[in-house]
Amino acid sequence: MKSINLALQGGGAHGAFTWGVLDALLEDGRLDVQALTGTSAGAMNAAVYATGLAENGPEGARKALLDFWRDVSLDGHIPPAARMLLDVMMAPWKIGAAAGQSVMEASRNVFSAYELNPLDINPLRSVVEKHVNFKMLRETQGPNLFIAATSVHTGKLRIFKRAELTADMLMASAALPFLFRAVEVEGEPYWDGGFMGNPALFPLFNESDVNDIVLVQINPIERDDTPDNAVDIMERVNEITFNAPLLGELRAIDFVSRLISNGALKGTHHKAIRMHRVEAQDKLNAFGTASKLQADWAFFRKLFEIGRETAQDFLSAHYEDIGKRPTLDLAKAIG
Repeated sequence: MKSINLALQGGGAHGAFTWGVLDALLEDGRLDVQALTGTSAGAMNAAVYATGLAENGPEGARKALLDFWRDVSLDGHIPPAARMLLDVMMAPWKIGAAAGQSVMEASRNVFSAYELNPLDINPLRSVVEKHVNFKMLRETQGPNLFIAATSVHTGKLRIFKRAELTADMLMASAALPFLFRAVEVEGEPYWDGGFMGNPALFPLFNESDVNDIVLVQINPIERDDTPDNAVDIMERVNEITFNAPLLGELRAIDFVSRLISNGALKGTHHKAIRMHRVEAQDKLNAFGTASKLQADWAFFRKLFEIGRETAQDFLSAHYEDIGKRPTLDLAKAIG
């Protein structure tokens, strides 16, 4: 067994790719996950994973993730009223044409989530509360959880930990402001954690003795094409915005690692982090950004299989490197 920490990006429906990655890692059984940091869909994957693991071990975690994604799908058990709201809010995206998507973008400039959703119905809350045992997580030992959310008032990142985790905290991590109201935790409103950390890596530096971080990356850092219409431009701006905090932390890791290798930080508390990455950007990019709001079971299963295959390839290529050397070229990733 080799110890790692997992960093799980958010990315809507593309979080099913991460489900596949986790399933393959659990099935393989050679990695001991000490901590998970996650945002939005990544946070939900982390919490469901931890719940299943605490209840029934690795196979329990695999089943918990399967059941969660099944229930999130259009064939699942989101209450009819909530499903109807979600369909209304997402309908223009499902058209798939730029004209239809432009309607959605235009409506966001006119109406807020408070006007479009006056009853504050979040279709995911009931599913989350069904599949995450928050009380058990708070009261039991297991992998540390670090769930990111962004304070509306200060713009600062807040990290919610396993010992305090509630449904509100998890929902706050996924509260995209144009779709859902800010979620209040202890009287303070929070939006999606991706604005300030997607995912946040620094908790793993300070609160874990494990030096190997496996980043499960969903959102593309690079694209070859130049967007030329309003929708594509907005989508690319969002990708850049949600990747910026991650790139900043990768730069910091690279900087500290070089200082350590040069002996400049000898005798300090700093440690060299070994970064690894599981990603399938070519395959995920082919689906387009609008597919992050697609919720049919067949699509989830397709992403799941891509995630499993990618994780298996990662283990075949890099398992022996874990604990010895990084496999993510940070200079290339941030350059």
